[in-house]
Amino acid sequence: MSSSRTDLGKVSAFTHEPHRSKGVSQAASEEEEQSLENADKPCLLILDSRALGRECLARTLINHGIGMDVAAFGSIDGWRDLKGNRPSVAAVLLNGGARKLGDIEKDIPTLASEFRPAPVVVLSDSDDIAQILRVLEGGAKGFIPTSVGVDVCIEAIGLAIAGGVFVPASSVVAARHLIETEKHAAPPLAGMFTIRQAEVVEALRKGKANKIIAYELNLRESTVKVHIRTIMKKLKAANRTEVACKLNEMYSGDEHT
Repeated sequence: MSSSRTDLGKVSAFTHEPHRSKGVSQAASEEEEQSLENADKPCLLILDSRALGRECLARTLINHGIGMDVAAFGSIDGWRDLKGNRPSVAAVLLNGGARKLGDIEKDIPTLASEFRPAPVVVLSDSDDIAQILRVLEGGAKGFIPTSVGVDVCIEAIGLAIAGGVFVPASSVVAARHLIETEKHAAPPLAGMFTIRQAEVVEALRKGKANKIIAYELNLRESTVKVHIRTIMKKLKAANRTEVACKLNEMYSGDEHT
């Protein structure tokens, strides 16, 4: 029982809550002074803009035996503003919740650079395999879907700390299916386009407008136009209509082989 009370104290000591009442803030400050005495012990840093979400996640991980202090903050700025000696970070858990992975993707390089060698692991409601791959390419060392249990989450964090990369089995299966589909669907385009360009190509084949492509791929419209010009150049097409025609011919020709 006493160890449980101690664990909960560890959470509140590092949890950043700018809108607390005065009394609770004072109590947290006293706890923080005590906890910072153990600043040499690595902690898990949770970043989640939702106060209730980050507190519940922190307490749940500790109660399930994650085995380290947990620092929960609404943003990286809150962590940077922490007074006193900040504890070293064993891993960063970026909880995106229902945020688009495209938005989370932008934060990964900064976090990975600032906390290196501590791994950055993403927790998200999304399971889009293409976006998961981009998150990992951006420097994340693991992706945890919110559909898994707490024990799996803890194991995934531990794996990342040990130097591994966690990806859910469902995503691995989806990636394999995607690779096999691409091999059979578009051999003529193999090696011709980058991942982003290939995504734009697929959108062009479906006749989507630049604004729609930009929204779906989380890009600026000007960036989409640059990709389209590059695609036109590679296909030696004069306009996007000709691009669509040539692409459809390539795919159609492959279907009959």
